[in-house]
Amino acid sequence: MKRMFTNLGLLQIFFSLMLVISIMFGSTYYVYKNSISGIYEKVSQNNNLVVKSIVQSFDNSFKSVNNLIYSIHGLPPYDNLVFPEDDLTDMSKVYDLVENLSTLVSSLDYIEEVLVYYDNANLAITSKGTSSFPFFFNNLYKHQLYNADYWKAYLLSKHSFKIFPAETFRISSEFNQQVWNKKLLVVVDGNKARLSNKNVMILMNVEKLMKHVNQKSMIPGASLIVLDQDRNIIHSTEETLDLMEVLNDVYFNASQEASLTREDYEYNFYKSEYNGFIYIDKVPYQFQNIDSVATANYRIMLTAIISAIVLSFFLSIYLNNPVKNILRLLGGGNSNGNDFRKIHSGIVKIQMDNESYKNQLSFVESELRRGVFLQALDEYAHTKEHSIQMQHYYPDFFRHKCFVMAALQLNQIDNEQSLSLTVEEIVEMIQRAFKRDKLDANVFHVKNLQFLVVMGLEQVSVREKLIKRLRSSVTLSESEELLGFSVWVCISKVYTSEIDNFKRAYWDVMNGRMYRNVNDDVNVIDVEDIQFKWDIYYPFEHMEKLANYILNRKITEAIHMIKEIMQENAERNIHHHQLVHIAKTMFFYMLRHAGGSANVNNELYKLEINFFQKIEDALSYRDVENALIVVTKYIGNQNKPEFKNKLNPAFVSQYIELHYMENLYLDDIAEVLETSPKYFSNYFKKTFGINYVEYLNKVRLSHARELLRDTNASIAEVGEKTGYQNASTFTTTFKKYYGISPSEYRKHSDVTLGMK
Repeated sequence: MKRMFTNLGLLQIFFSLMLVISIMFGSTYYVYKNSISGIYEKVSQNNNLVVKSIVQSFDNSFKSVNNLIYSIHGLPPYDNLVFPEDDLTDMSKVYDLVENLSTLVSSLDYIEEVLVYYDNANLAITSKGTSSFPFFFNNLYKHQLYNADYWKAYLLSKHSFKIFPAETFRISSEFNQQVWNKKLLVVVDGNKARLSNKNVMILMNVEKLMKHVNQKSMIPGASLIVLDQDRNIIHSTEETLDLMEVLNDVYFNASQEASLTREDYEYNFYKSEYNGFIYIDKVPYQFQNIDSVATANYRIMLTAIISAIVLSFFLSIYLNNPVKNILRLLGGGNSNGNDFRKIHSGIVKIQMDNESYKNQLSFVESELRRGVFLQALDEYAHTKEHSIQMQHYYPDFFRHKCFVMAALQLNQIDNEQSLSLTVEEIVEMIQRAFKRDKLDANVFHVKNLQFLVVMGLEQVSVREKLIKRLRSSVTLSESEELLGFSVWVCISKVYTSEIDNFKRAYWDVMNGRMYRNVNDDVNVIDVEDIQFKWDIYYPFEHMEKLANYILNRKITEAIHMIKEIMQENAERNIHHHQLVHIAKTMFFYMLRHAGGSANVNNELYKLEINFFQKIEDALSYRDVENALIVVTKYIGNQNKPEFKNKLNPAFVSQYIELHYMENLYLDDIAEVLETSPKYFSNYFKKTFGINYVEYLNKVRLSHARELLRDTNASIAEVGEKTGYQNASTFTTTFKKYYGISPSEYRKHSDVTLGMK
């Protein structure tokens, strides 16, 4: 027990429940003390408003009855129902009157019946038909006092408008002989100033009238009494009621209202401004047995407090066990201290973990979606289960009937903001840019700064409009969302929304990326507009010259030659993959002449990787040109004119380039390299993959072709300048390697230059 009372968690629960009980008891007691005295006043005020509304409804009902009487007097015939020739009843007039009465009465549901009686006829005309006047009141609407003789005598006497007190009539049906009782108010029109020879009587259904005026909205226990202008009771909801003393003491104020208190009741009087009728609202003055009610309430509250305290004690013990279990689940164990604070800390930790898991799931979902898309581009088939899992993402890919695929590539400009962006942020920016321009697109990252975009189309004909919108979107994005990047896009043909068409669209954009024309200065390329070219410019003799520049560290001349080759191919507007091939060939040709110092710490390997990456991501021929210039500067600066070891590939090739016009027999060069001819021959074959004589001839003939094309020297002079002692040897060797004689080559070169 001691441990129980020293348990902080248990005491927290108990005192929390006690606090709730105290607040509930205090508020209940406050409401009790303040509500008992005010209930009657509030209810009385509301009841006064209700009774005033009922009085207004009564006035409106009596106005409607009075208007109905005037309308009936205005109906033909006005004097009698007989023919003037034979004193017989004109039944056509009767039927017209019946029909008119039926129409007038139909709008007032509390009118039981309307009766029209002419002085000189014994006929009772109603809204349902006709009958004799005695039969109507002695059989159809029967009352011991108000029979046919009574009404006939009353109607023949001089009288004013009057509403007779509500009485119960025994009503019989003419058709099925059914009998029932109804409480009716009989309204009789006055005949002192007659509008016609009609006597009009209206029977009002008291039950429907009370429902019409909404009598049930009065306070329970209240009574309503209606008096006419002569203070005769017309209707009362209380059967036994003596109003003599009350009426003698009442005095109406200017608002036609008065109040009296008698014994345990309050009488509220309302006088109608319309017809002078008096309406009495009898309500209980105060609640009876209020003291016994108060005592009972005190006992109930005291019992509730004691029960709540006992229940709180046991409930605290009961609730403490789940608290401990929750604490153990959260890793709190059985340690002492504030249990709820520990639970709060545990919940905060769980929320943080859930947020972390949510982010991880979002990332996994995004990667799965990207993986499904990339696998859809795969040429190889997958298992059936794998295909079924992939179908979950298809609706997200295909929201339209058709689609186009676009390859989007970004190129970073020197901008600190763009360099710090992650791939996910870039994808989000691209997606936001497309959404801004109302382009329905899914963006997927492929590698580096290359992305694939799937854009939906409703029909093939809107492709041209899409391309125009895409071009304007890309241009705008470069100055807003993708500031710091240059954007290049290649768009495929239109395909129907089927997963197999992903591969076709992918090959469209990949081929478009390869075959794009290098001199097309546009940011969005349409694969259907690509013009295929095969007229590349790649002079082999320039390669020999380029190697010579590299070996002699003539970097400026080498760069000028590279720019010349790149510019020429750009003017021919060849394809990108062709330009890449030329660049790679030039790179490897220069790499052969790199000195040994150029490959310290695998620098040439790093140079090659970096070069390939740049030309693959190049967006224009100038990017390829700049990559070649970087390589040229590096290799040229690393070459040195002297070598510690003369038997070095760079030294050998450099020496041949510098002395090819001399007599470079095998014995001569072996002597220069301080080795034997046999050893040098084997070394050269192994190192260069070609024997020494063939290599020397290729170098000499490369320079010979340049002299034949660019100078007017004779064949013999060209042969002598390139190391051949006589013209016949030069001609024979030239024809062996190129298939034509030097003179024919010169003619062919002149024709080519002329065409160009």
